[in-house]
Amino acid sequence: AITDFYPEDFRYIRQLYGLSCIKNFQVVAVLRKIHQIYNAVGTHNFLISPRDFAHIFPDVSPEEVEAKLKSTLLIIRKDFELDSGSNYPPLVFRPRSMFTKGRPILFIDEIHRFNKSQQDSLLGAVENGTVTLIGATTENPSFEVIRPLLSRAQVYVLKPLDDSDLLTLLDRAITTDNVFKDREVRIEQTDALLRFSGGDARKLLNILDLIYQSLGATEAMVINNEIVTSRLQENPIAFDKGGEMHYDIISAFIKSIRGSDPDAAVYWLARLIAGGEDPKFIARRMCISAAEDIGLANPNALLLANATFDIVNKIGWPEGRIPLSECAIYLATSPKSNSAYLAIDRALQLVHETGDAAVPLHLRNAPTKLMSDLGYGDGYKYAHDYPRHFVLQQYLPDNLIGTRVWAAQDTPAEARLAERMRELWGIRDDKENL
Repeated sequence: AITDFYPEDFRYIRQLYGLSCIKNFQVVAVLRKIHQIYNAVGTHNFLISPRDFAHIFPDVSPEEVEAKLKSTLLIIRKDFELDSGSNYPPLVFRPRSMFTKGRPILFIDEIHRFNKSQQDSLLGAVENGTVTLIGATTENPSFEVIRPLLSRAQVYVLKPLDDSDLLTLLDRAITTDNVFKDREVRIEQTDALLRFSGGDARKLLNILDLIYQSLGATEAMVINNEIVTSRLQENPIAFDKGGEMHYDIISAFIKSIRGSDPDAAVYWLARLIAGGEDPKFIARRMCISAAEDIGLANPNALLLANATFDIVNKIGWPEGRIPLSECAIYLATSPKSNSAYLAIDRALQLVHETGDAAVPLHLRNAPTKLMSDLGYGDGYKYAHDYPRHFVLQQYLPDNLIGTRVWAAQDTPAEARLAERMRELWGIRDDKENL
């Protein structure tokens, strides 16, 4: 059995470490070990085990170690109370675990199916070492496992098997399995078998079993691309709309658009469509890309993306794939600029840093006489009353005068916008205060 003690039990015991008046070797050794454990883990969930003290009480069973440890600690407690005159609550001993033989392994398959509360319930047992938790999941643990549990775990990524591994497994199954080794098996082609297996050993074996189940009692088992394809009635595309593959493929799609590669963009679009992705989700992501990655370099991109979203809602599948493809190609081939994206983020950061700066009086609305008397709106210049519908005027708060948030990037469309700003406002350094 393993014994737990609480941090408050050691607040005073730990103070005895190093006192020259303690002559008993075993008492000093116990105090030293407690001191080491305390320094290693601090007060958070401070636990000790008889195993930590086995070297102090050699040649005895774990049960005897625990008994001696309890006895030693109680002696220390009693002596210290007498010396200090303090009245501490009784020293508490309790079993840490219901298990008496080592630390059991708790294996949870598809741990992502546990909700937050269920995962929370595992924390105590994992943290104090009651169990060794092994969780298996086909999803990204960053999304599916709560952060406190993930921070106490080591993550191992199991990658798909390559073709040589799958072929080795295929050969082993055919030559050693009791069912297959007594049947004539001819492997003519493996391309479809490997493609549909997708690096998954279990799926490869399931495909073999499916082919076997379709055979007659004495019929030879032939494996080729045609037979494998005809036996599989399911969609072989590896795509889970709620899983990591979903995020990986949409990420590749958007990054291909951003990288101006129309071929890759349409390929990843096809992967999304073949995997059963919601067309509205695809269209929404293209609207975001049009604003974030293309922006002012080609404002028509956002109009087309929005129109694509509307038309896909109207016509549905399968024709909806056509406007999606048109929009993806247009976005990928458009000039790129993220100046609007950077500008709003800079402005938000500026608001965070400067707080609620006062609106200049001349920009304030004056719907009442009192506000008008207070000077609200005084001195405001109506731009349309001036040539070219522009007049020099302060628009930023007083403490932000001269601050720049938006800077044109090196695209023809934005160069024209930047030139117009220079004509209106005079010479301005586009990088100033950015």
